Amino acid sequence: MKEIWIKILELIGLAFWVEIVTENPQCTYYFGPFVSQEEAEAAQGGYIEDLESEGALGIAVTVKRCKPTNLTIFNDEVGEWIESRGMPTLSEQPS
Repeated sequence: MKEIWIKILELIGLAFWVEIVTENPQCTYYFGPFVSQEEAEAAQGGYIEDLESEGALGIAVTVKRCKPTNLTIFNDEVGEWIESRGMPTLSEQPS
């Protein structure tokens, strides 16, 4: 039942997400969705630990209701924000 509730909240943009912004690398990460702010706050420590173990610096965390379209957004060297979308499939390539 909880999974259905999370899907409904996510669909209408009322689910809670952990937003983590790092200075180095310059990225924004979204983790979730969660039913409540308390649940998201309880989980954020694990995400912070993972990013720290990968060498991320300047970590800022916010728990908020939102509906992210991309879970990772990074800033390239020229200062433009790039949204991570995944790799194109080979079937999309012309023959």
